[in-house]
Amino acid sequence: MLDAVDTSSARSIVAAANARGVPVIAYDREISDADIAYFVSFNGEAVGELQATALVESMQAGGMRDGNIIMINGSPTDLNAADFKAGAHSVIDASGLNVLAEHDSPDWSPDKSQDWAAGQVVQHGDRINGVYAANDGTAGGAIAAFKAAGMHPLPPVTGQDAELAAVQRIIAGDQYMTVYKAMRTQARAAADAAFELLTGDPVSAGRDVDGVRTTLLEPIAVTKDNIVDTVVADGFYTVEQICTPEYAAACADAGIE
Repeated sequence: MLDAVDTSSARSIVAAANARGVPVIAYDREISDADIAYFVSFNGEAVGELQATALVESMQAGGMRDGNIIMINGSPTDLNAADFKAGAHSVIDASGLNVLAEHDSPDWSPDKSQDWAAGQVVQHGDRINGVYAANDGTAGGAIAAFKAAGMHPLPPVTGQDAELAAVQRIIAGDQYMTVYKAMRTQARAAADAAFELLTGDPVSAGRDVDGVRTTLLEPIAVTKDNIVDTVVADGFYTVEQICTPEYAAACADAGIE
């Protein structure tokens, strides 16, 4: 079972495993041009669509329908990042919003994202009305850059992965949304497939996509309004983990107690 950091370099691992008769499950990230037995992940384009839809709706609600945004995409070596980006553009390009600048963040680096966002603040200032950030790490970098520049109010910022720090930023009003992916469901699907392969059976879950048995799960958009119904209800975090003393007042305001 392989969760590839660099999906291109991972091909050599798959080839070495296959040469020894070992089937490979690609977990979370597809491995291009490789003979894998099963691929389980979340629908990447749907992730980008959820993020972009939430951003557009937030900006429309704030009266900035024709506003300007910057886009901080994921790592150029990650095939998932390309899917997130494609899904996001399918919504943003049709929305009439104006992309001031766009950046593919190497290694999903929050620090590099912060540096790039800081440069955009210098160049565009308060013309930045919204931020598409492909995950919570890049979102945190952008938010840190905005705070350091004294930007107020902060523009709506998207995210992904439902990191604890991101959930707390959402409650505090610093980040608008994240995307939650039910990892237990994904892990269970991978484990079931591994058992079938170990016992000599074909993988029964999913469907054939370009010759690879594939399961793509559906992600969930999380905002302040549904934190309790998603990450708390699934046991991903407890209220106590989220509502530390620093966030107690914000949690109370959001009805999270």
